[in-house]
Amino acid sequence: MLHAIAHAPKDNHQEPHLLAEHLQKVGELAAQFAPPSLASWARQAGRWHDLGKYAQAFQDYIRSASGYQAHLVDSLPGRVNHSSAGALYAVQQLGILGRLLAYVIAGHHAGLPDGSAGEGAGNAALSSRLEHDKDWLQQTLRAKIPPDILAADTLTLDVAAMGHSAGLHLWLRMLFSCVVDADFLDSERFFEPARTQARLPPPALAQLRKRLDDSLTEKLATATPSLVNSVRADVLRQCRERAHEQPGCYTLTVPTGGGKTLSSLAFALEHALAHGKQRVIYAIPYTSIIEQTAEVFRAALGDDAVLEHHSSLDVEQETVHSRLAAENWDASVIVTTNVQLFESLFAARTSRCRKLHRLVNSVIVLDEAQLLPAPYLQPLLDALRLLTEHYGVTLLLCTATQPALHTRRDSFGHIQLRGLDARRAIIDNETQLYQQLARVRLHLPADLNARQSWADIARQISQHPSVLVIVNTRQHCRELHALLPEGTFHLSALMCAEHRSQHIADIRQRLARGEPVRVVSTTLIEAGVDVDFPVVFRALTGLDSIAQAAGRCNREGRLAQGDVYVFVPPDPSPLGWQRAAEEAARTVLGQCGSDALAPETMQSYFNHYYGKADQAGFDREGLHALLTQHAGQGEIFFRTAAERMRLIDNAHSVAVIVPYTRQDGERSRDSHALRCRLQAGEMHRDLLRQLQRFTVSLPQQQFERLRREGELEEIYPDIWWVKNDVIYDKKRGLLVGEIEAANPVQLLC
Repeated sequence: MLHAIAHAPKDNHQEPHLLAEHLQKVGELAAQFAPPSLASWARQAGRWHDLGKYAQAFQDYIRSASGYQAHLVDSLPGRVNHSSAGALYAVQQLGILGRLLAYVIAGHHAGLPDGSAGEGAGNAALSSRLEHDKDWLQQTLRAKIPPDILAADTLTLDVAAMGHSAGLHLWLRMLFSCVVDADFLDSERFFEPARTQARLPPPALAQLRKRLDDSLTEKLATATPSLVNSVRADVLRQCRERAHEQPGCYTLTVPTGGGKTLSSLAFALEHALAHGKQRVIYAIPYTSIIEQTAEVFRAALGDDAVLEHHSSLDVEQETVHSRLAAENWDASVIVTTNVQLFESLFAARTSRCRKLHRLVNSVIVLDEAQLLPAPYLQPLLDALRLLTEHYGVTLLLCTATQPALHTRRDSFGHIQLRGLDARRAIIDNETQLYQQLARVRLHLPADLNARQSWADIARQISQHPSVLVIVNTRQHCRELHALLPEGTFHLSALMCAEHRSQHIADIRQRLARGEPVRVVSTTLIEAGVDVDFPVVFRALTGLDSIAQAAGRCNREGRLAQGDVYVFVPPDPSPLGWQRAAEEAARTVLGQCGSDALAPETMQSYFNHYYGKADQAGFDREGLHALLTQHAGQGEIFFRTAAERMRLIDNAHSVAVIVPYTRQDGERSRDSHALRCRLQAGEMHRDLLRQLQRFTVSLPQQQFERLRREGELEEIYPDIWWVKNDVIYDKKRGLLVGEIEAANPVQLLC
């Protein structure tokens, strides 16, 4: 009999990938990736994950259908099932412990399944597959399989180390992550050996700390002496000192403009080196501002140190190339989004889960922690607690307005929210720091319920030569921008990252030269964007966002006081958590008097906000029950939980690549050229990272409209290109809903 093969070459100029070699390599790699409590499990799962490929039916199939694509999904018509046999063998050899392995093995291509059909999984549920696919194990065991592949190791389950049954779902995801990452890497080594050999190890954390220290030393030496810069230096000092304390959960509460971004990075690197942590993961609430923080970090650490990763190009129809291109976070510093981090912690798909084991023994910084969405707050806090208590993670909650994330009880003493109670504050005196950095006057409308027209608001704004205006929605941004004087800048997430970055660079240059500049923006400018305006207007919203807006006013303390005006826009905030935040702010602002941004006022605001969330609950989708209620019996509903975990008001958005060229001197960045490379068959992580800088995310309804109108082209499965240059405006970005207003003369060019 011919040696069994795992992967057939694309052509006849390469030897096939032998199955025994692949299984052993995946097992060893997975064990290397795993924390100690998972290592033997990862080795066993890796060794059995493709056991079904020994079946003669699969060997006949793979030899006639070359390439990794031939076995990518083994449940489609014409494909030979190869994942059920290993899952069945695990149960046969190891009983209930083997059933845990079966989740990982059965799902290593199609994703983690639900344990049973109770939530509508049907034949895709693990129990159904184990019942219906028994013949695949019999066919497999007829083959001549090396004894060392079939050998069952002695496995033990340390339930305390995983957080008991409530932590089993995360433990299994970590195991799954180790195995699928090892599988992808060994497959890549076979199919794309040049890319594997070209991958360089990330810079050491000690090297990055030196780069950051040098950058901060230069920054402090050249800073103009001022109270603000003195406070920033003291925040940095405290972060460095507290970094040597024991791992756990920390808070860094610093008013906007206090230098918390680089100070939190200094804490993370110092703490990682002091306690042997492996990487720093910096999570940011909005995709629209991730590039700003990434640019700040690259300037301090170097381009080779920072991986910027968000989900704008998240391919649903997975192909061999998209799977191999999926991020595995093998980097020293990762800048990502809350959506990418948290939805991955509850994901079922292989490409989403691939990176999870990189969280182990890391420092995770949650920037703007107050923006954790209340309807998912309980499962998110539960996951963070598991990471800090059982996976060696140190968590830093970094914000200007620390949310009330302690355990909450009702009037009868019943727990409403299991919080993060073991938090340690880095800053010695947060109230004193707030007083030192108070640099603005807050002007509130006489009636917080009286709505103003955009025309009235525009007239007030136009009286100021240099002013920043922040509104709550993209549509509001468009409507107000149309009423403001010519030359007013527009910033929203309907502009791609390259476009926004270019506008922000222009705005900063004009401010530095003392030139008048007006800007109307969505919330994307409130965090991670360092601008300094004498006057800021903010549409009524959550008090934490008002405080963020105030941080863009008199940021450097050059004026005695800056002016921040809160106005009531014509329309309320969108339904959901944004409307709840606006209502909570209206209540608190009506009671607090003049010092609306004081820490005690902010605590009152969060109590009101979370009080409103109590009415709907902190686990709207019932994720905790899906993942833990029957975990003691080995029943976990992975896939159902993943489908219900949608952080952005449970809405699904689709990213499209827009036609845009950015010219910086002699350097040009052009989405057209990148599109051509993708259409020519190039697909890898570096290309996706470049393409994501040219994406705009659209709600499903708007995406479907553009597709129906023929404005989009699918240039790769699930990757869409905006065909018409006219509907991407150089001032305002993608003209969703305004296509019919485009100049007909332009349509001819």
